[in-house]
Amino acid sequence: MEQQNSKNAMGAVIFSDVHADAEAIAALLTCIRTPSFLETFGPIDQVINLGDILHRGHHPKEALENIHTLSKEYKLISVMGNHDHAFIHSLFVSGSDAASLYRHEQLRDSPLLSIFEQMPMEWSDNGMLFVHGGPMELGQEALRLKCWQRLSHQPGDSFSGYHYTADMAFDTLHARGLSHLCCGHQHTHVCCRKTPQGVVQHPIVFVPLPQKNSRDNLKLEVARIPLDLPTINRLGSCHGSEPEFAYTDHSTFSHIRIV
Repeated sequence: MEQQNSKNAMGAVIFSDVHADAEAIAALLTCIRTPSFLETFGPIDQVINLGDILHRGHHPKEALENIHTLSKEYKLISVMGNHDHAFIHSLFVSGSDAASLYRHEQLRDSPLLSIFEQMPMEWSDNGMLFVHGGPMELGQEALRLKCWQRLSHQPGDSFSGYHYTADMAFDTLHARGLSHLCCGHQHTHVCCRKTPQGVVQHPIVFVPLPQKNSRDNLKLEVARIPLDLPTINRLGSCHGSEPEFAYTDHSTFSHIRIV
């Protein structure tokens, strides 16, 4: 289901793949609240969750509570991740140890899971498609759903989800009148741009962000990508000791790392 927001939105914070890491999402929330963040990047009109709040980590309840807190302060838009989809439908997916599985099972009747009710597979805004995995319309088989698709060099079905190429993604976007794709899922940041000479992988080079206000204690690294050409930006995960997320004002896309 495609949803189109108003074209008046000025700025969006985007994150993906929290994987039950309550501390990482709390760090993101603390970061975007600071005056320094707003002065550096601009206003936050919406926060977009690209999915995989659940699985692998040991604090799913606390992570969902932090997401709920975030939704009270900002307009939150969420799309379905493959681990979220697997949890809801009791599908097996690797990566969670016994402690993680136990704590997730304790959530089965929790009202916190209401966030997943009628959650779409994608969201579009200002020519950009936001999705967990990929943009391809491939039917309703689980591993072909958009939340399971994976950006790769070779297309085809896989036990981990359908693999699509950057060329396929750009063709799909063009057919829908869109220019840019923002996804997560694979936990590593990647940027591909469609130039007149063909699709090229654009280097993502993080540089330390000068601290504007020492009282904020904001230590970030940023890699900025212009959106002057059709672009695929895949985010790193908002998980672990150096969580990653992004900000876009729809003219520039900034990959951000908390250090």
